[in-house]
Amino acid sequence: MKRITFLFALLSLTCAASVKPQTLLSPDGHIQVTVRTEGALRYDVYADGIPVMTDNTLSLTLSDRILGESPQLRKAVRGQIDETLHPLLALKASAVRNRCNVLTLQFKGGWQVEFRAYDDGVAYRFVTALGGEVDVMDEEIGVRFAREGTYTLQECESFQTSYEEPYRHPATSGWSGEGTMAHLPILAGFGDGKNVFISESALSDYPAAFFRGEGANGCKAVFPKDPISFGPDGDRCLEILETAPYLTRTAGTRAFPWRFFIITRTDGDLITSTMPCRLAEPCALTDVSWIKPGQASWEWWNGAVPYGPDVNFKAGLNVDTYKYFIDFAAHYGIPYIVMDEGWAETTLDPFTPNPDVDVHELIRYGKEKGVGIFLWLTWLCVENNPSVFEVFEQWGVAGIKIDFMDRSDRWMVNYYERNVAEAAKHHLLIDYHGAFKPAGLEYKYPNLVSYEGVRGMEQMGGCTPENSLWHPFVRNVAGAMEYTPGAMVSMQPERYISKRPNSASIGTRAYQMAIFIVFESGIQMLADNPTLYYHNDECTRFITGVPVLWDETKVLAAVAGEYVAVAKRSGDKWFIGGMTAEREEPLTLDIPLDFLSGGRDYTLTLFRDGPNSATQAMDYRKEVRTVRAGDTLTVTLVRNGGCAAVIE
Repeated sequence: MKRITFLFALLSLTCAASVKPQTLLSPDGHIQVTVRTEGALRYDVYADGIPVMTDNTLSLTLSDRILGESPQLRKAVRGQIDETLHPLLALKASAVRNRCNVLTLQFKGGWQVEFRAYDDGVAYRFVTALGGEVDVMDEEIGVRFAREGTYTLQECESFQTSYEEPYRHPATSGWSGEGTMAHLPILAGFGDGKNVFISESALSDYPAAFFRGEGANGCKAVFPKDPISFGPDGDRCLEILETAPYLTRTAGTRAFPWRFFIITRTDGDLITSTMPCRLAEPCALTDVSWIKPGQASWEWWNGAVPYGPDVNFKAGLNVDTYKYFIDFAAHYGIPYIVMDEGWAETTLDPFTPNPDVDVHELIRYGKEKGVGIFLWLTWLCVENNPSVFEVFEQWGVAGIKIDFMDRSDRWMVNYYERNVAEAAKHHLLIDYHGAFKPAGLEYKYPNLVSYEGVRGMEQMGGCTPENSLWHPFVRNVAGAMEYTPGAMVSMQPERYISKRPNSASIGTRAYQMAIFIVFESGIQMLADNPTLYYHNDECTRFITGVPVLWDETKVLAAVAGEYVAVAKRSGDKWFIGGMTAEREEPLTLDIPLDFLSGGRDYTLTLFRDGPNSATQAMDYRKEVRTVRAGDTLTVTLVRNGGCAAVIE
C-alpha cells in the first residue's frame, strides 16, 4: 500500500512538473518571458517586472492536427547565443552583437517552439520534424497588451496592396479592424518611450502576416491563402482566380518564420535595434565582393528633362539624356543611375529597348565613366522572361529594379527569394519596388539592396513630414527603405504645388538633406534633376558624400513621429542628421559631441534651417567651424525642418 501511494505521489509530481510555466530571462534580466503549456500554448512578457503582453497565444494548424492545442511537453532545453555578426548590408552597424538566452520546448509529435529573450525584446518560431510535406492551414499569432496604448500602422482593405498607405494611430483598445487589416511592421506605443514593435524575420516559403484588431488591447494575425491559378497576363499584375485552402504546402521538416517583438525603454531604441538582422538566415553567398551598395541618380521623379546652356539636345528618354545623367553621376561620384519605365519599348519585353535608347551604348559609356546602370522591369516581365538575369549579365547591367509585386502570399514570397538568388548567380543587384516590408531576405542575399513598400517622395503632396517622421521608428526598423529623397525644390505644406517635371517636396532644404543620414537604404536615390543639383552644388556635394552603410549609430534625441536626431559613423567620419515635423514652435536641440575621440580638433560642416525657412522652405545656412570632444552643438529646427552635418 505504501509503495502504491509513493508511485501515485511521484506520478502527480511528474504531471505537475509537465505543466509548470517555463520562464526565460534576457541576458541583462530586463525582459522576462513566461510560457504556459497546459491546455494550449500561451505566454506573457514582462519588462523590468512590469507586464507588457499577457496571455499571448500561438499555434500552427496543419491539415491533420493543431500544434499548440493540448501540447504534451517532452523536454525544455535552455541555451545561450553570444556571437558577433558582420552584415554586408550594414544599415545600422558593421558589427552586430547577437546575444540572447534560448528556451526550446520540445513536444510529443515531432515539433518544438524556440523562444529567444534579448535585452531589447523577444522572438519565437515553430520548428517541425514531420518529414514529407505538410499543409499549413492557419497560424495563430494572438497579441494582448497589458495596458492601453496607441498603434502606428498602415491599414489596407485586402491582401493586395502597394504598402504605401499613410500611418494611422488608433487606440489599442478600440482598433477593431472591421473591413480592414494592417500589414507589418506595427508599432504599439505606451508613452514615455515604452513601445512594442511587431514584425517577422526569416520569411521563406510562407506568406507574410497581416493583423486585425480585436479591441480590448489585442490583435491577431491573418494570412493570404496560397494562389493556385491566375487570370490572363496584364502588363503589371495577374488576377488571382483561385486560392488553395492552405497558407502553404511546405516541407514537414523545417523552421518557420520568426515572430518578434522589440520592447523599448526609449523611442530611440527602435532606431538602433538590429533584431531583424539577428534573426535572419545566414548569408547564402560565398562571394560578396561584387556587391556594392550606394547612391543612384534617378530620372522618373524629375521627368528626365535636364535643361540649361549645357543641354543642347532634346531631353527625354533617349541616349543623350541618359548620358547626361551618367555624366552627372560621374561628376559627383554617384555609383549608379536607374533607368525607369520607358527605357524598353514595352513593359512586356525586357530585351527590346526603346528605339531612342541604345542600352548597350549607355552601359558601355557608363562603364567608361565608372557608373553602373539599373534597369526597371515589372515583376511579371521578369517572371515571363526567366533568362533576363543571364542576358542582363551579358549586357553588363549592374542591377534590376523590379516593380508592382503588391502581394505577399507564399507564391510571391518565393518569387522574391528565387529571383534574388538567381540574380546573385549573375552578379546583379536587386531593388524591389512595390514591395512588402523587409523580412530578413536581404541578409541571406545581400545583393537585395533595398525595398520600397513605403509612402515615399514619389507620392508628392501625399508625402508629408507628419507621416515621414514615423519611418525611422517603424518602417526602417524592419529594414532597408527606398524612399527616393533628394528634392532641391522645398516648400512648406500650405504653399505646396508640384507636378513632374517640376517636382517638389514638403519640408525645408535642411530637412531634405537630413534624410540621407536618417533614413536607411542600400541604394539611396537622388531623385531630382541633375540641373538643380548643379545649381545647388554645395548641397549636392554634401549629400553625395553621405554613405549608405554605417559602422555605428547613436540616437541623440528622439520622440516617435515628432523629431529625431542621430549621429552615424562611417570610418573616421561622423554624420549628424536631424528632422522634425509640423510644430507650433521651433525645436532647439543641444547635441553633446561626446561621441568624438578626445585630443584633437575636428572640422564641422553644418547645413541648418535659415531664418525664413518656416515660410520659405528653400532658406538654409551653411556653417564650417572647428569642434572638439566635449563641445555641444546647438541647432534650431523650424516646422518641417532639419539639419545635416559631417564631422571629420
